[in-house]
Amino acid sequence: MGKRVLVVAAHPDDEILGCGGTMALHSQRGDEVYVLILGEGVTSRDEQRDREGREKEIAELKHQVESANKIVGTKKSFLFDFPDNRFDSVPLLDIIKVIEKVKNEIKPCTIYTHHQGDLNIDHQITFKAVLTACRPLENESVKSIYSFEIPSSTEWSADSSKYFIPNYFVNIEEPLDKKTNAMKAYTKEIRDFPHPRSGKALEILAQSRGIISGFKYAEAFMVVRILGDDSSSKGRR
Repeated sequence: MGKRVLVVAAHPDDEILGCGGTMALHSQRGDEVYVLILGEGVTSRDEQRDREGREKEIAELKHQVESANKIVGTKKSFLFDFPDNRFDSVPLLDIIKVIEKVKNEIKPCTIYTHHQGDLNIDHQITFKAVLTACRPLENESVKSIYSFEIPSSTEWSADSSKYFIPNYFVNIEEPLDKKTNAMKAYTKEIRDFPHPRSGKALEILAQSRGIISGFKYAEAFMVVRILGDDSSSKGRR
């Protein structure tokens, strides 16, 4: 019996950039992979948020979420509508409640989410909300939490006290093509090389992470929490 995995991302494409290869591996192994995307991912381009004026773009981006996640084998995507790059304008409790609602519905044993030191404010708040929603209380389903890196956000942070220093690596040599193809589904998010979110740059990053961990290609994570009875070793959901 497989396990249930939840990826909590701030914006559409973060889930693929951060752990698309690992998601594909989980799916191949028979695990159920779910994605929660908190923000609509569009309106930060406005001087003031114009949700109605961006309706067509938001709908198109939601379609791309489904296309990208189908490639890596996601079972279901949960899409919410918090304002893009304005999570700090929303009560933190509102974000926590959304995460708790989805978490309680699917009861994952593993969560992947953003790194706390990212430059992007939405990423920082997502990390904090996940930790709050997954406090290790009695009967908590989540036994392990890992934070991933987002090219063009994690590496641009200037806070040396919160640098991303990976200590967990996943071999993604086999599913690398799925990751890069899934990223191509985000037609307005992918960039030309040498931008960090270009296909070539993603491959170079995976190669770099592989070199330091003994793989050809890898995704890197920081371990946030692993509880002793982690169900990943038992196949328990």
